[in-house]
Amino acid sequence: MPPPPFLELPAERQGGAFASLRHQQFRWLYASNIAFFFAMNGQFLVRSILAYDLTGSKLALGTINLMVAIPMLVVSPFGGVIADRVEKRGLIMLGQFLLLMNELVILVLLLTGRLEFWHMLVVVFVMGCLFPFIMPARQAIVANIVGRQGLGNAMALQMGGMNAARVVGPVIAGGIVAITNVKWVYVMAVILYGLALLSMSRISKSPPAEGAGKKPVLSELVAGMKYVGGDAPVRALMILSIVPILLAMPFQSLLVVFAEDIWKVGEGGLGLLQAFAGIGGIMGSFYVAWAGQSPRKLRLMMASLFAFAGTLFLFALSPWFLLALPLVLIADVFASAFTTTNSTIIQMLIPDEVRGRVMSLMMMTFGLTPLGTLPVSAVAEAFGVRAAVASASVATALLALIIYLASRALRGIDATHQAAMDAEEEPGFAKRPAPATR
Repeated sequence: MPPPPFLELPAERQGGAFASLRHQQFRWLYASNIAFFFAMNGQFLVRSILAYDLTGSKLALGTINLMVAIPMLVVSPFGGVIADRVEKRGLIMLGQFLLLMNELVILVLLLTGRLEFWHMLVVVFVMGCLFPFIMPARQAIVANIVGRQGLGNAMALQMGGMNAARVVGPVIAGGIVAITNVKWVYVMAVILYGLALLSMSRISKSPPAEGAGKKPVLSELVAGMKYVGGDAPVRALMILSIVPILLAMPFQSLLVVFAEDIWKVGEGGLGLLQAFAGIGGIMGSFYVAWAGQSPRKLRLMMASLFAFAGTLFLFALSPWFLLALPLVLIADVFASAFTTTNSTIIQMLIPDEVRGRVMSLMMMTFGLTPLGTLPVSAVAEAFGVRAAVASASVATALLALIIYLASRALRGIDATHQAAMDAEEEPGFAKRPAPATR
């Protein structure tokens, strides 16, 4: 039997922003991720164009998003359970193959002139069902490839790639539509999904942890939730991660109001705001990849969160559009740095046998941003968008401070993290020392 992939290199401690890319296996995984997320983010834009062209209804745009969100919310916990029970590479490849077939159906219907709106609803519903199986397994397999020492750098590079796809993917798709038509975007998406599948096939198999899959699915789902609830450091990190997701991150949905009503810059200004925010996200992720070897994770995480809240406060009150652009960029640098660091520490602390389930619960928390949009939008309606975003940023900072002061486990996260780093268990990731107390 060949050695585990994470043993290919003797040490990630040498550092470097792209240290994880020295692993051949991680390079294939990274290539698969880039192709997958560029295809997916490009499709988000084109799908909206098609839905509006087919129906002429603005409600259709919301319906498309709803048909993706509902299955993701319902299926996500089960996706994590399955990811813990089966061989992960095979699960990812099966999901990506089905997504490829999904997009191929739309392409064939487009080319034959038979595409109807209900076809799109079915396709996005299937996508929403598949995504919760792919993502927890995709995140979990990173740990098996790069090992404990390289996980922080690998996670940061993955986040950077995802943010880059989020910014550049729709721009490329829009350019293709402008030059040709939407059919060619679907052709490119099918090609990219095929490349993602081919790259994933070059990665070694990642079997489940020993003893996985011996209990009923619902029992393992409950066990995963109990693990998060009973592990003080992981619980504190996940609660902390929810604060900006619910309160601060909904500001992105209000950028259109800032562009139209506050600075009067129209759609072009809105595009610039979104672009600067996306670039900030890329910069934050790659900063963590570069500085991720520092043992002071808590300082980086908390400083990034407070800096995000403070910069967002200044953005909300900015009297000038040209000042708002660098502010929203800096805010997203810090937001990305916080999210990447928080997710990496959680990955470091959890044992293999619950990794998929914890990742699926984290996916569900990221889905809370639309939920947080409603109260923030209500405040904006009543008191103005500046007051809504400024008060949300203040509330984020205050709640984060309260959680930090109230949780001894969070304040001791550096020691817990270092203990996990130093643990000499094999192969790959096993259980860390007993969780810290409350």
